[in-house]
Amino acid sequence: MKHVFIFLVLFSVTLNSQNQTPPKNVLFVMVDDLRPELSLYGQNQIISPNIDALGASGVTFNRAYCNVPVCGASRASLLTGVRPTANRFLTYHSRIKEDMPDVVNMVQYFKDRGYSTVSNNKITHIKNDIDAWDEEWYPKAKTWRNYLSEENLTLEAANKAGHAYENIDVPDAAYIDGQTALKSIEDLKKFKEDGAPFFLAVGFVKPHLPFNAPKKYWDLYDPNAITLPEHATFPESAPQNAKHNWGELRSYIDIPKTGPLTEAMAKKLIHGYYASVSYVDAQIGVLINSLTELGLRENTVIVLVGDHGWSLSEHGLWVKHSNFEVALQVPLIISDSRLSNAAHTNSIAELVDLYPTLCELTAGESPTHLQGSSLVSALKSPATIFKNSALARWKKGETLIMDQLFYTEWKRNNKVVSKMLYNHKTDPDETINLANDPDYLSIVKALSQQLEQFKTTFN
Repeated sequence: MKHVFIFLVLFSVTLNSQNQTPPKNVLFVMVDDLRPELSLYGQNQIISPNIDALGASGVTFNRAYCNVPVCGASRASLLTGVRPTANRFLTYHSRIKEDMPDVVNMVQYFKDRGYSTVSNNKITHIKNDIDAWDEEWYPKAKTWRNYLSEENLTLEAANKAGHAYENIDVPDAAYIDGQTALKSIEDLKKFKEDGAPFFLAVGFVKPHLPFNAPKKYWDLYDPNAITLPEHATFPESAPQNAKHNWGELRSYIDIPKTGPLTEAMAKKLIHGYYASVSYVDAQIGVLINSLTELGLRENTVIVLVGDHGWSLSEHGLWVKHSNFEVALQVPLIISDSRLSNAAHTNSIAELVDLYPTLCELTAGESPTHLQGSSLVSALKSPATIFKNSALARWKKGETLIMDQLFYTEWKRNNKVVSKMLYNHKTDPDETINLANDPDYLSIVKALSQQLEQFKTTFN
């Protein structure tokens, strides 16, 4: 009888282990400076078939926003699940180890649960800012700008920034994003062999400046068909606090130090941005196709996200670094075989929401310090609005998004010195500042109070 009992126990344990679903893997893809000017967002200029295909297998968030429009701070905030404030996560060189060293970051969370954790290329802006990676890999390049042309390399050797773009006939792997895709594929093969769950974070640098992409991606676009935004001057009603000199672009040799760009140069830069996105799109396609071919996709949650938006002369501005929507809005796609596919949701998402979302999708318990909200409800029911607000800041400008209203205020000595309000229902391009319109005074007062309450909650 004793032997029968032991047999039944062992049989039960074996049966349960066979019936257990393996933990969901995570493929986390972050693209630098990627704005949602993609066909799956209803835009037809940029050619991005692989990102579009990913959207067809998951849920696209039409209204996803970064919490701070600069790479270092945005990534640190996302990876800790903690919002930026006046005292943390403010600049491109923000460090988790300095601003929030004691919280369990996203990578540590997965490592503690037995996941293999690998970072390829740019995930944190600062190297070695997270100790929980099993491997933190960076491709080799002659310069951080990854120039390949002799002219640009000569200029940079003379301590000059070179041109703001590069169009030469080279294979994809000549630039670091192509190398990143190939390295990530090798990692997937190892994960397949090992059988352990993985958190693979892949950071593609383009379309970050300079706009370097192989010639074949430039050739996808007719330069004569490139158009400038309809509203390419700074709005008269917007406060000067909202304006900046786009210094990140000004540093390049072919860009004037002051004043506007010529129309020809503006179109050349837009062309370069488009080419860079198409180049990265191809790398994303190679990566996800390999995930599928290896039989790993069914059990992998895929996240594709940009770290912040980017201006292509809207409001007369370039790069990020503003409180306008074009600098705050990011593409976000989440693909999970258990959830909706080919769906869009208008429920608002913030980058701090990704940490708790991945906790829930991988059946883990969220750490108590997280300040975002899980997006899983929106993934399950994309047609329903679960969230209609977001909070972002750039330096001293703080933006509250409440449904279709975008309200920003700047303070000095705890007193509001300037503000702007846009109603996206009637003015989606943010051309008419309503903050001082008498018809909106009560709305401005209410939004200002809500902004203060929102900030107090998350300090």
